[in-house]
Amino acid sequence: MTGQPCLLPAGGPGSRRFLALHLPCLATDRIRRAEPDLPTDQPLATWAASGSRRVLVAVDQAAAAIGLRPGQALADAEAIAPDLVLRPADPDGDAQALQALALWARRYTPLAATDPPDGLLLDITGCAHLLGGEADLLRDALARLQRAGIATRGAVAGAAATSAALARARLDNPVVVSGIEAAVAAPLPLGPALRLPPAMLADLARLGLRRVRDLLDQPRAPLVRRFGPELMDRLDAVTGQRRTAIRPATAPPDLTVARDLLEPIITRASIDAVLDRLLAALCARLRQTGLGARRIVLSAWRVDGVVQEVAIGTGQPTRAPAHLRRLFAERLEQLEPGLGFERMMLEARATEPMAAGTQTGLEIGGRHDAAAMAEALAQLLDRLAQRLRVHRVAPVASHWPERAVAALDPHAPVPAMPAGWATPGLPVLLRRQPEPLEAMALLSDDPPSLLRWCGMAHRLHWAEGPLRLEPEWWRARPDLRRRDYYRVELASGVRLWVCRTGPPEAARWLLHGHLP
Repeated sequence: MTGQPCLLPAGGPGSRRFLALHLPCLATDRIRRAEPDLPTDQPLATWAASGSRRVLVAVDQAAAAIGLRPGQALADAEAIAPDLVLRPADPDGDAQALQALALWARRYTPLAATDPPDGLLLDITGCAHLLGGEADLLRDALARLQRAGIATRGAVAGAAATSAALARARLDNPVVVSGIEAAVAAPLPLGPALRLPPAMLADLARLGLRRVRDLLDQPRAPLVRRFGPELMDRLDAVTGQRRTAIRPATAPPDLTVARDLLEPIITRASIDAVLDRLLAALCARLRQTGLGARRIVLSAWRVDGVVQEVAIGTGQPTRAPAHLRRLFAERLEQLEPGLGFERMMLEARATEPMAAGTQTGLEIGGRHDAAAMAEALAQLLDRLAQRLRVHRVAPVASHWPERAVAALDPHAPVPAMPAGWATPGLPVLLRRQPEPLEAMALLSDDPPSLLRWCGMAHRLHWAEGPLRLEPEWWRARPDLRRRDYYRVELASGVRLWVCRTGPPEAARWLLHGHLP
């Protein structure tokens, strides 16, 4: 069971440790995962139009091995490799795939972020001991991504930019101690280390500046004057002199519990059993910390690297496993195990203080106390909210029907009743917007004698009215006119609330509600 409090490494409270993952073939790996029938022995590349030219955007390892590279003319690439498999470039699809991988990387740390266009950054401070150390954590991440068909390189260092530069520039997946960022970054080429614009790299190369150490040996002021402050900012970041902020894929949860499974699970019974254990552990931790959960997310990692999430919310803070289990019951149908889930995690992403020792179901003299009744109502509303929209109807001081009610959160306090709001004779079901219908009346001011509704003609048993309503002058709208409302009963026994609006020569009839 993971999710225990993270401990800072021996370097002290200010020491941070970052794991960077570089995905050099992200675009082509994504395509091969989406099209598993593509021949594995043929090179693959993506292309896009650049002005009047068509150029390669990304190539896989097989294409790179035969001399293809991004930016190469498509005609030249096809001449070099006639069997080259081509697909249009999809930057949005690549960005979505990178975001999905950042969510997958949350199995190691809640602070997992994308490093566009083809990298991930993980703050693993205090988390590596859960897998036996930083080297073991890095090996585990690389092995899992390789099994999922994603080419990956990685590195661990004490600065985010340093670890990213090492992952891009070195092939040996290094793990370096904190405090020597400048020394390990010095021999790296400027291109992968600093990710500078091509024009700036060319200018630096003409000056003989090709590696990080070459910049470190130069006076800073002339470099800033010629190339701008961006060059020094990136140099300071990669040498550990300037911190780089990372933006996690999701906000860190308040509490987390997780379970790595010895064998992938597929059946609903197995998923339910794991969820029960996770809920018991999460609620125990909520009880220890004096909190109740308002929003809980279940994440499930499939063996193919796909992460699926199911979320529930509650109107009041709770830490009752049975109640939360009932809320998850129907949502679990959304999960698609495929070849099986190898890891499941529960996160309390929103919590609130909750008094200890709250009684549930306590009976006094055969009646539940007020607190227990309020909790039972809140749990009922939570269960209903998983299936349909639930809100509290609040009265509003307005005589215009559409404005006389408002929708509030179902757990909001009961609002005060405006004077004269509950007028007898109003419908029990008011339509959000009046529905047009056809009606026939003997005179312009008479109630209808025949209605055409739902494609059928209905004769009236009786009609009562009119009740004339004028639009609120302080909310004047040109499309709102006065209405004459009638209470009518059809021959079938159905009772309706209908109105007539508009000038007599072009009057329209509307159905606005249903009477008891």
